[in-house]
Amino acid sequence: MTPRWSVAGTLAGTLASAAALAWAELTLPAQPLLSDYALVPGGMMPVLAGMLALAGACLCLAYGLATAEPARTAATRVLLLAGAAGLMMSAVFPTDPGTAQVGTLSGEIHRWSAAVVFTSLPVAGWSLARGRAAAARWNAVRAVSVASALTLAVYLAAHPAAVTSPLIGGASYYGLLERAVVLAEMTLLVTMALAATARRVTGRAAAPVPVEAVPPRDSSRLAA
Repeated sequence: MTPRWSVAGTLAGTLASAAALAWAELTLPAQPLLSDYALVPGGMMPVLAGMLALAGACLCLAYGLATAEPARTAATRVLLLAGAAGLMMSAVFPTDPGTAQVGTLSGEIHRWSAAVVFTSLPVAGWSLARGRAAAARWNAVRAVSVASALTLAVYLAAHPAAVTSPLIGGASYYGLLERAVVLAEMTLLVTMALAATARRVTGRAAAPVPVEAVPPRDSSRLAA
């Protein structure tokens, strides 16, 4: 797989995940959190498909980075693999009914797996853009990484399980914040893939073109 195929796989996986979750939102009874759709009839398949497709997008991006910059992107790839593993674990172990407390082992695994996903991807984006030139594509990666992290912080503060939730009235909008976190991290994956691929294409375009050697003039002809 080349970096070009890598970005195509990242885009396809992210779009498939967004489509699956949007289908659940539009066709199933409204739920507080996205993972709660797995608990209603007909909701297991779109949730599984959405999580696994996004995991595939993380893996495609990690593979492309390993091909393009194996040394510089090691930390980013570890974080992407952690995000993919967290998505797979969240898909295999469904959440518990309700949102304030976790009562089963499956729910506890789902909870911490989701925490790995939500935290690893913003750090992966920042790690990828760290030390890069102030080009537009890397500034976009930095901006989306920071936006994802800030949205996650507000979501955690608003969640009913947090002690800060009653202080800010988080119970009324924490589900919307969770969806904003997911959307921001999907956008981050796409932004990272496009930035990394653009760098490789630019590098190829900037490669010097060899100049053919010009044969020296014949001095005997000039003397004649």
